[in-house]
Amino acid sequence: MDKNSLIGIILILAVLIGWSVWMTPSKEELAQQRHIQDSIYRANRERFVKDSIKMAEANAIMDEKKVTAKDESYAARYNQYGSFADASVGNDKTFVLENEVLKMKLSSKGAYVETVELKNYKTYDSLPLIGFDEETSRFNLEFIADGKGINSYDLYFEPYLNGFPYEGDETIDINGRDSVVMSLRAYVDDANGNKDLNKYLEFRYTMYKDQYMVGFDIVSNNLKGIIPSNTRFMTMDWAVDVLKQEKAGDRINVETIYYMYSNNDVETLSQTEVAEAEEELKSGLKWISFKQKFFSYALISKDSFDDVFVEMHTKSRPSNSRYQKSMSANIEIPFDGLNEDNTIAMSYYFGPNDFKELKQYDINLEKQIPLGGKLVAWINRLIVIPVFDWLGQYGWNYGIVILILALIIKICLMPIAFKSYMSSAKMRVLKPEIDEINARYPKPDDAMKKQQAIMDLYKKADASPMSGCLPMLLQMPILIAIFRFFPSSIELRQQSFLWADDLSVYDSILDLPFNIPFYGDHVSLFTLLMTAATLLYTYINNKQMQQAQGDQAMPGMKLMMYLMPIMFLGIFNSYSAGLSYYYLLVNLFTFLQMYLFKIFINEDRLRKKIEQAKKKPVKKSNFQKRLEEMQKQQQQQMRR
Repeated sequence: MDKNSLIGIILILAVLIGWSVWMTPSKEELAQQRHIQDSIYRANRERFVKDSIKMAEANAIMDEKKVTAKDESYAARYNQYGSFADASVGNDKTFVLENEVLKMKLSSKGAYVETVELKNYKTYDSLPLIGFDEETSRFNLEFIADGKGINSYDLYFEPYLNGFPYEGDETIDINGRDSVVMSLRAYVDDANGNKDLNKYLEFRYTMYKDQYMVGFDIVSNNLKGIIPSNTRFMTMDWAVDVLKQEKAGDRINVETIYYMYSNNDVETLSQTEVAEAEEELKSGLKWISFKQKFFSYALISKDSFDDVFVEMHTKSRPSNSRYQKSMSANIEIPFDGLNEDNTIAMSYYFGPNDFKELKQYDINLEKQIPLGGKLVAWINRLIVIPVFDWLGQYGWNYGIVILILALIIKICLMPIAFKSYMSSAKMRVLKPEIDEINARYPKPDDAMKKQQAIMDLYKKADASPMSGCLPMLLQMPILIAIFRFFPSSIELRQQSFLWADDLSVYDSILDLPFNIPFYGDHVSLFTLLMTAATLLYTYINNKQMQQAQGDQAMPGMKLMMYLMPIMFLGIFNSYSAGLSYYYLLVNLFTFLQMYLFKIFINEDRLRKKIEQAKKKPVKKSNFQKRLEEMQKQQQQQMRR
């Protein structure tokens, strides 16, 4: 390909890229389009509600026979609840479904999950781990029946176990069975005002013997005509106040709402510790999850949710002393009013943010765990997590597991570290000759000659100052992956090691009576030791750089290298003790590694090897040829 063809292709590509960038809508334009679509959707929704009420009022006039068959209070209830008049009165009963890992409390009024207890976990102060506050949790299905706006929260549901009426104990244990089905039904009234056993609204919960996933179906049985035929959706409202489970959080694992679209894109309402946030989401949502640091409470659709509004906020005066944050989701679910029967298939997940546990469901629930950006997340998924799980299966203390993990990673990175150390050793050996070249060309006009002489020296010695930087850059993704992994690892939760009673939070050896900005109100010993080891490593590294580069070493860079460990002291003081412990081990292994390298790399032998290599003819690279040509042109210009 000649030069003109190459330029033409580049120009065509530039035009195409420029056109695509120019035609791409801006954020403001996208927001405006979204606003218009939402306005149209809301207008259609309001019109549907009005039409449904008019249709129901025209076709479902109060049946006099039904009213006269009951007392006067029934007429008032019928005016409010239509055919669900009798279901609006009853006794509020509580049922507890229990399997090997989960206790789920259901209320007969509203047929919703009041709260859950995770049996295999405790809070940081050894109390039962209750997922959310049962006094403030809310679940409601809003729909239209007989021209009335009905809320499932106002109805009393009758219990059925595995398809049969249930009148047994409050607690229903799965007792070795593979599953149990707890159904709660709200019946409609027949023409005489009596319960019609063939027409009901049912909330069906299926619990499996060892699963955190619970099946949840909403069933309408023979409700055509009671629910308008033009009904295309029902509105579901779910809200909970999540409770404090951990001693402390961190800046990575904040309490927030996650959700996934049908195209498998997982997004979050906020990744920072904000007090309030809300968002109206587009249709096609697969699941919504109220996430804490180590536990999640998710509602999953078999198909998808239509229109969703999510919100979280913090109450100024919570009723529960363990209150942490309020989260809610207002969801529109598809419904076909033309069908006699409708089943809206969903599931709940009440459980830990354990990567393996979430991964098995194959719906990207594990993406709630903040493992970092794409490259870093893949390093965690493919390398760190499998090795960590493999080591954890032997039942060792997790302090030992972290030690072995650090050793394995350090050994795997040793060839890169060896190359970096070898480059530094060559630079130290070559320093006298580089100083001689600098003395030979002291004038600024000779800068090109000096650079060419140094390049020739590097070429003959097979050395490069940049070869020491590249290995360090290759190690950075792994260091960042570890930084994201340990604070998110539920395996470290409440695991003690040495003086740390919980490796998932900071290891305070001294609680301060005041708060130091950027540092905190406590002293973490692992963080102090890590900082001291990092400062020592920085001192040794700077000393080696001074030996290799002499006056060419940048003083500003040296200062920055000393400031970074001090910054880490403030950042890591409130992070996972396991993370600081890991970085401490990395520094200690690095000192051992440098000692071994110093033994195996004898600089006197290396100097002799370089001298022998310098005697051999070296083929000039294209870059070096162009550099020499540039030098000749510069010299010619100077002569002119």
